[in-house]
Amino acid sequence: MLTVPIRQLGESERATVERILDQDPYAGAQIAERVAAHGLNWWRSDGRIYGYGTGRRIESLCWSGAHLVPVCTTPAAVAAYADLLGAEPRICSSIIGRADAVLDLWERLGGHWGPARDVRPHQPLLVADREAPIAPDPEVRLVQPGEVDQLFPAAVAMYTEEVGVSPLVDDGGRGYKRRISELVRSKRAYARFVGDRVVFKAELAIVTRRTTQVQGVWVDPEFRGHGMAAGAMAAVLRDALRRVAPTVSLYVNDYNAPARRVYARCGFVPNGSFATVLF
Repeated sequence: MLTVPIRQLGESERATVERILDQDPYAGAQIAERVAAHGLNWWRSDGRIYGYGTGRRIESLCWSGAHLVPVCTTPAAVAAYADLLGAEPRICSSIIGRADAVLDLWERLGGHWGPARDVRPHQPLLVADREAPIAPDPEVRLVQPGEVDQLFPAAVAMYTEEVGVSPLVDDGGRGYKRRISELVRSKRAYARFVGDRVVFKAELAIVTRRTTQVQGVWVDPEFRGHGMAAGAMAAVLRDALRRVAPTVSLYVNDYNAPARRVYARCGFVPNGSFATVLF
């Protein structure tokens, strides 16, 4: 029998980890993608995954690495994770997941890790399992490997606008460009071009057997307000459902009313709320 309710998990407990991730395939998608690709051995270099539970049954998970991601937590689990993590220096660049767990974690950890650069307490989580009821834009397509240089400035503009800092700051953007190139090679990056200029972009940042999570949605400011985004997202949704996963999910800032209208037109429905704490 376990004598403590929280412990680090390893490959021998992979079935347990997958069981919990299946209980919330949207909040756990980031973890599920890595477990499917590498098992739990990857935690050795990329962080740690903790389980909380009484007796021998693990009830919830928390990944502590580049991000801090709680999955299927109760208030007691959050308190236990915070007690453990608050005794260590912060290593994550964000806390992300279901809003109740994230905000509870941050309330407990803020005194140890604060201040945060930004706290986004309500980000509606949206899910679609069928194609949009509007026509997809036929000009939106997968980006080809030879087009990364055209895509990259749009990706930088999106990141800077969304996150509030430029991805070029730390290493001149080399790491971020590798990530964009990887998404393109994996057929997970979409764009609409006008000549050599990207005027719409989106990526399937996470892919699991249960869902694919869209991130990085961006329209060139010059082209905003002209109705481009809805048809473009309908095209992304159609290809992702046909080719990649049975559902498409995303989360959006609650104050971004234009984006929320676009997603509603495409048939996305609410599935609770995320929150993000950015450092």
